[in-house]
Order: sequence, then C-alpha cells, then structure tokens
Amino acid sequence: MPQKGLSMRKIKEVLRLRFAADLNQEQIARSCSISQSTVHRYLERAAAAGIEWPLPEEYDDRQLNELLFPLRPVRSQANRRSGADFAEVHRELKTHRHLTLQLIWEEYRQNQPDGYGYSRYCELYQQWSRNHNVVMRQEHPAGEKMFVDWAGPTVPIYDHRTGEAMPASLFVAVLGASTYTFARATMGQGLANWIGCHVRAFEFFDGTTKLIVPDNPRTGVDRACRYEPDINRTYHEMSQHYGTAVMPARPYKPRDKAKVENAVLLAERWILAVLRHQKFFSLAELNDAIAPLLERLNHRPFRKREGTRALLYANVDRPALQPLPAERYVMADWKTVRASIDYHVEIDRHYYSVPYQLAGQQLEARYTGLIVEIFDAGKRIASHVRSSVPYRHTTNPAHMPKSHRAHLEWTPSRLIHWADAEKPPGTPGVDTLPAHSLGRNGWNLNRRSGPHDPRKQTTSGDGLSRLPRHHAPGEDVLEPADGSRQSTRPETPGVLLHEPALDSEAFSRSANHDGHRARTAGSDPRKPARARLLRSGRNDSPVTTNERKS
Repeated sequence: MPQKGLSMRKIKEVLRLRFAADLNQEQIARSCSISQSTVHRYLERAAAAGIEWPLPEEYDDRQLNELLFPLRPVRSQANRRSGADFAEVHRELKTHRHLTLQLIWEEYRQNQPDGYGYSRYCELYQQWSRNHNVVMRQEHPAGEKMFVDWAGPTVPIYDHRTGEAMPASLFVAVLGASTYTFARATMGQGLANWIGCHVRAFEFFDGTTKLIVPDNPRTGVDRACRYEPDINRTYHEMSQHYGTAVMPARPYKPRDKAKVENAVLLAERWILAVLRHQKFFSLAELNDAIAPLLERLNHRPFRKREGTRALLYANVDRPALQPLPAERYVMADWKTVRASIDYHVEIDRHYYSVPYQLAGQQLEARYTGLIVEIFDAGKRIASHVRSSVPYRHTTNPAHMPKSHRAHLEWTPSRLIHWADAEKPPGTPGVDTLPAHSLGRNGWNLNRRSGPHDPRKQTTSGDGLSRLPRHHAPGEDVLEPADGSRQSTRPETPGVLLHEPALDSEAFSRSANHDGHRARTAGSDPRKPARARLLRSGRNDSPVTTNERKS
C-alpha cells in the first residue's frame, strides 16, 4: 500500500514558511510536525515545477497537485486502463449478491497480467463510483405525499391457552414534509389490513395527502412496473374515496421512498426495540403499548435542526392536508365472475342472480359485509343483500325470463285451490291425497304437457279422480243399493275414489292394456302412469303377470 501524501493545506504551509517566513527546513519540519526529508522533497518538487510564493489566485488545490505530482508516462497505461470496465463491475456487483470486488480483480488480472494491482484497482473503482452514484436531493412540498411500508421485524402475540406465538406486522406511514410518523400493528399483511391501516393513518393525520407512495406489495399492486403499474382495484377505490392517488415507487429503487425507509428504521429502534422484553396476548394490547412510544417519537427533538416532528407537522403539513370525507371508507372486495346457465354468479359459496340475458358473460362483483353489487362494463346491473348461507341462491324475480316467473307463480297451494275449483261436484279435495302420490313440489310431472304451462301440469289428485278403479281377480266387491261398487280390500290412507262399476270384459281389456304399457315402459317411473297411480303408494302391482296370462 503506497504511503499517503500530505494534504494540500500542509503543503501550502510548507511553501509559505520557506518563501515568506524564510525558515530553514529543520524549523519547517518542527512547525508542521513532519520529517525534514519530507520538507526537502516537497521543496524540490516546487522548484522543479517553478512554483513561487505567493501562489497565483487562479491556482486551486487540484491544479497545484498536478504541478507538484505530474503523471508519469507509462507505456502500457492505455492497455491497462482498457481492461478496467467499472460500469460492468458495478452492474455485476449489484446483480450477484455473493460476488466480491476481489474476485472480479482476480479475473481481471487473468486477462490483463500487467494491469492494476488490487489496491489501485479498488481506489479507481471507488473514484468511479463516487462520480456516478450521486443522489438528487428531493424536496417534498407540504401535504403532497404520504409514504407507506411494512416494517421487516414482527412482534409475537401469544395464545392464552396453547401458548402458540403468532407474528404481528408493523405498518408505518410518514408525511413527506414534516416526517410526522404513524405506526400500527396488524395480524398479517393482507389486503384488509393494508386498507384498514391507510384509513387509520388518514384519521391519525386528520387529513389526506395528494399522493400515496407505497412499495410494490402484492396487496396493493397487482403488477409492478416501472412506468405503468397495475393498482389493486380495492386500493384504487379507496384512493378515489379519499381524493388521493397512488404512485408506487419504482421496483428495486428504495431511494424513491427514502422517507418511509428512514421512518421504518426509527420505528424499529424506538418502538419495537423498547417492547422486546414485553409479552403480548392480544393485538389490542400491543397497539396500546405502541401508542405512547409513537407519541414520544413524534415529540423527540431533531438532532440537526430545531423543533420536533409534531411541531413541524402542526406548522407545515397539517394546514396543507385535504379534509377527510364525510363518511369513512368501507372495505370492499372485487372479483371477476361468470354468470352460469341459471343466470347466477358465485360469491363466497353463495349464488346471486343477474339478468338472464347475461348468462355466460364475464362480470365484475363488488361485495362488502352487507351488500353485493355486480357490474357489466362498469355499469351496475344487480344488487343483493349479502348472505352467509352457503350453497343457497338469492334470486331477484326481475332477473328471470317471463316463462320462469310464470312457472314459479303456480305454487302447490295455488294448484290445490285451482284443482278444487275444477274438480267434479262431489269429488273429494286434492289436499286429502297422500304426499307420496304427488310429484316433487306437489306437482304431477306430466311429460306430455308443455314445459312452461302450469295449468297442463295437473296434480296427482286431479288425475286420479278421472281414472276408473281396477280390482284384482278374486277380490270381493260390495255393491251398495245405489249401484256403486266398493272393494273389501284394505285401502291405503288417502282419497276414496267414487267410480262407476265395470263389467268383466271391460276389466279384462283395461288390465291387458295396462300390462302392455308396463312391459314397454321398462323401469322408467314416468311412463306407466295408470298402473303406478293405482297402487296408491304400494310396491306391488294390482295386476300380476300370472293374472294377465290367465
């Protein structure tokens, strides 16, 4: 390592004492606390350069240094300098975290055996770095920017019963002009906590700034980009509610948000470090402990200027802040949904209707804890009260087709009243039929009827009232005096049908016809209508195969 030369101030003092005070070299050495040989060497260099005292006014320290220590011409200087690309060295050091300058120098010497030594190589790189890594001084007008970020260290919160520790994150916000700081602990760094901390920060500052400068967290920025970052929809909606804008810092450029980086460092030193010996069992307990420490930090005097953060906030930032809106922002989530074939969309395992014309279309849903809103191309097309019942449907009748609404108007009770009004005089009411003799929702699903005509879908009671009563061979039949017949076979609970008598020939023709329909229908329960309805809930058929053969 070469010996470091004297400062230019001391060299000027040597020249002054020799030419102005007319002291000898020994006296000059004692006065400047240097060796006599050093005094002799500098005086020789001054005489060789033709320097006289007093120095010309246009001479500065750099020009005097060039006169006393001129660069010696080196034959291989151009070749040695050509191999040192410090811009590439700087890029590699930033890209590879484990790379060192010594390793780069060793690779450089392998390609340039006559190149610089390690000490000179490091010195030249430091000079290049000082000239290129300059930082612009940023001026922050009052009330313009609020910088936000999460602190790196977390605080453990312990469960009372199990003793399990859960990490709590610290959110930090700071105003640009006064560095007035806000801090709050949350359980995690999710979107709800991110938005909630912004709302509390605005209320703590008692106003809003024109810009919010965050980092690029996934909760706030969907896609980080140097020029056009994609802001989260909820985050963007919150900024619109408070009349501000979000301007994320450039990726991997922490100097864009140096204010909050410094505020996070101070919060870690004056808040988290102070709480290191305490044990917390709830988030509220932790925030109660943070509040007085935050107050002390904001009233702590500056070291290099007069005043405190709180005093500077009251005089500079507070008058320039925008007023808070009349209502507090309510957290809302956004979700891209697609309407299914039944014109419903799924949100948190519950289904909400949209106009049936939008079935199969991609829509956007905005939902809070109380309401669900659905948008198509930015226009709200549906609104529902939020329901927490899973796997159920909330349907607005106005969203249904006309045929679907007409279908739902024919409820089982309405069908029963209609059947009672249309039944022949003296026929028992339909409401006396057993429940298992009716179809689903109390309807007899007649496939031959129109799909959307409820009047054609008669109830089982109405169909039974029009069917003749069949009796198995050998069954006793009672004939009252009025000419009607009644079977002695025990009846299934339900409706006693009053039917005209059938002769044996008519019964045989009817039994053969029903047997043919049962054989051709197979196992489909919808096709053998007459034979199935006459069972009145029994599993055995009233006409067996042997009886049909006989």
